[in-house]
Amino acid sequence: MQFYQRIARGVLGLIGWRVLELADRPEKAVVVGYPHTSNWDFPIGLLAFAALNLDAHWAGKDTIFRGPAGPLMRALGGIPVNRREPTGLVERLAAGFAKAGNFHLVIAPEGTRALGAGWKSGFYRIARTAGVPVLLGVIDYSRREIGLLARIDLTGDEAADMARIAEFYRGRTGRRAALASPIRIL
Repeated sequence: MQFYQRIARGVLGLIGWRVLELADRPEKAVVVGYPHTSNWDFPIGLLAFAALNLDAHWAGKDTIFRGPAGPLMRALGGIPVNRREPTGLVERLAAGFAKAGNFHLVIAPEGTRALGAGWKSGFYRIARTAGVPVLLGVIDYSRREIGLLARIDLTGDEAADMARIAEFYRGRTGRRAALASPIRIL
């Protein structure tokens, strides 16, 4: 275990979190971050990336990359996403998997911390286009657990895949549980 992993695990332990790890984590994957209901998910999530030694890049709304925070967000692995207009993001990110050796793209499929009708389909389309599995990341405030729950190899049967995903997240609670969007693609 690397030094920064030990530090991150120690900090998480001190604030009461247990890290969940997968035994056979693939080198490339789309990582779903769910539930995403609080601004606190970001700093705790960054600690989890370090604790897991996860080569994590994350997609975030482009507005947080403006101004002086932009370089820091990029240095932390951030990739700006313009949600207001189509930009070919799915194809661009899928192509990025082919170029990278070890690459994990973290996406909060709810697209917001507010309650929505379901999940955006980008994570699914990126994983299918890139031919990579989906890792189910969780930040469960009720159990104080953060990390990776499972690996899902998508079949292309969206309804069946989402039902499997929902099973793994059953009983997992965000900081503001009432704001967790239902696990279904819009």
